[in-house]
Amino acid sequence: MLNRQYAVLTRVRELGLLEKTAELGILSKLEKNGLTLEKAEALLPKLEELGLLSLVANNQQLLINGVAPLAVEGAPLLLPVVAGALDIGPAAFFLAAAGAGGLDAYLFASGAEVPFLGLSAGAVAGLLLIPLTAVSAGVGVALGSLKN
Repeated sequence: MLNRQYAVLTRVRELGLLEKTAELGILSKLEKNGLTLEKAEALLPKLEELGLLSLVANNQQLLINGVAPLAVEGAPLLLPVVAGALDIGPAAFFLAAAGAGGLDAYLFASGAEVPFLGLSAGAVAGLLLIPLTAVSAGVGVALGSLKN
């Protein structure tokens, strides 16, 4: 998989992601939460200052073959959830962060193990739950700071 390029645009078209985004009104919900095109454009110089755009440019192949399949293939399930969360606002993202972080803390505290492996369920699930917590909280903070 990593030696062949993932066909991002082909899969986006096959899955009808643009149509689903329009049907769910995600762009208008983002505007309602304060994210306009002008504000998004104003973020670009700040991202370049932090070196994030250069980081993305230097790791295109890894992002296209590693991250894009996860994002594109999971999008049909995630778009309705994101649309619902955008309807509620930043509080929904904070709740998601608290839920994911709380679940991982519970798995650690309970000492649960992954069957047949004997590994801590908190550590294994934490590989997904901790980044999900950070991203959800980050989106909540970002949306909260965009409110006029």
